[in-house]
Amino acid sequence: MSETTTELRRELAGMIASASDGEVRAEDALTARHSLSALGLSSLARIRLIDAIEDTYGVDVDLSGDLSSFESVDALAAHVAELLAAR
Repeated sequence: MSETTTELRRELAGMIASASDGEVRAEDALTARHSLSALGLSSLARIRLIDAIEDTYGVDVDLSGDLSSFESVDALAAHVAELLAAR
């Protein structure tokens, strides 16, 4: 895993913790064997997370598409990296 990917994962885990008001801790998001939903990431927290990603990285997240990338930090980091590369 590249240093950039590792840093992106850490940043996103922090955003997950903030968006969930601490319901999902950053450490748990990074090491989880279960989905973020199973850890307690609610629909409202997911919307907050999407807003934070859009504001922080200047990308647009398509809410009408497949949101399965929001079920793990690794999948989310890959998705955000793709959005950043497409800019």
